[in-house]
Amino acid sequence: MNIIAQYGDIIIILACVFGFFMAWGVGANDVANAMGTSVGSKALTLKQAILIAILFEFAGAYLAGGAVTATIRKGIIDPALLSGTPELLVFGMLSALLAAGIWLLVATHYGWPVSTTHSIVGAIVGFAAVGISVDAVNWAKVSKIVASWVVSPVTAGFFAFFLFRSVQKLILDTEDPFKNAKRYVPMYIFMVGFIISMVTFTKGLKHVGLDLSWTNSALISIGVGILTMFVGIVMLRKVKVDVAADRDYHFASVEKVFAVLMMFTACAMAFAHGSNDVANAVGPLAAIVGVVGSGGEVAQKTAMPVWILLLGGGGIVAGLVMYGHKVIATVGNNITELTPSRGFAATLAAATTVVVASGTGLPISTTHTLVGAVLGVGLARGLAALNLRVVGTIFVSWVITLPAGALLAIMFFFMFKGMFV
Repeated sequence: MNIIAQYGDIIIILACVFGFFMAWGVGANDVANAMGTSVGSKALTLKQAILIAILFEFAGAYLAGGAVTATIRKGIIDPALLSGTPELLVFGMLSALLAAGIWLLVATHYGWPVSTTHSIVGAIVGFAAVGISVDAVNWAKVSKIVASWVVSPVTAGFFAFFLFRSVQKLILDTEDPFKNAKRYVPMYIFMVGFIISMVTFTKGLKHVGLDLSWTNSALISIGVGILTMFVGIVMLRKVKVDVAADRDYHFASVEKVFAVLMMFTACAMAFAHGSNDVANAVGPLAAIVGVVGSGGEVAQKTAMPVWILLLGGGGIVAGLVMYGHKVIATVGNNITELTPSRGFAATLAAATTVVVASGTGLPISTTHTLVGAVLGVGLARGLAALNLRVVGTIFVSWVITLPAGALLAIMFFFMFKGMFV
């Protein structure tokens, strides 16, 4: 407790720097997952994708980031075992932020789309098991999170497979694909508006003081869905048949209709990502601020200060702008050939899975979810449509992430312990 009282200001400054660095890594590596399908399918340029991400990542982090943050903060370590030694939690969370940030920087440099959730959870489990005790880790909670890493890509892949199948049946395999695209795409736009709005209202907004009933949330979400659909219809009116392009590629005009839709799903995915993954950076930061602010008391639950969510949102945006292009290329171009219609199915499936998980407080991996969704779309066209070598490399990078985060965190934990104690 004396250590926390003595070095409180230094600890908070370090926590803010490391928290921002971790959020920067989330932006550089993970936001690319959110935007990769839109850029890869050429529905959006890199500049447009970055502008959408800045706005909606920040909104998702601020408006709906609170529920997941609680799980990262309080669910993995048992606070009761730390009541006599709060400085161990502080050193551990500092180590976890720095370790995960460094691993994300390395992965982004090589263009590997790794999981920021894996990175931070691996780091927290590593320092807790070695630096405190194996009993300090809430293994039931960790196993639930690990299970979600399997469930989320499978769920998203399943959704994406059937969404793309519906696109094939209703639009691509018909006599007049362009006419049917204009007829059915507004329905898909309504789905995007409704799903994102529904989960945001029902689960995400409690920490900003807005707690609506399920019925009110549903009614408002239907309104948001209809409004989104009308905006989409106005944009779709400008899309005309391009006869010359259709000669080269039968569905060129249809894909232009889906490019409009991709703008909506890109916004949805960015919002979903911000709401889920800001927790990876600000959860440990909030835990440190909570312990220092209370003079060394390890609380089961602490309030999430608004400035911490803003710091996390700012870091995410900075990382995307400065270094996000590397992973965008991997996700958008290298797993399977994406067109706007395929990209739409993958992005909406991933966004739905992430937002539902975020609303229920389960920190799933956006990376796993989106790659699962892209694989689902590829499988809807047959196994030959997938670049299995790239898929293999991605899986290997996922496996390395947990131990890499854990080992770095253990190293930094003993370094901080030596510096301050």
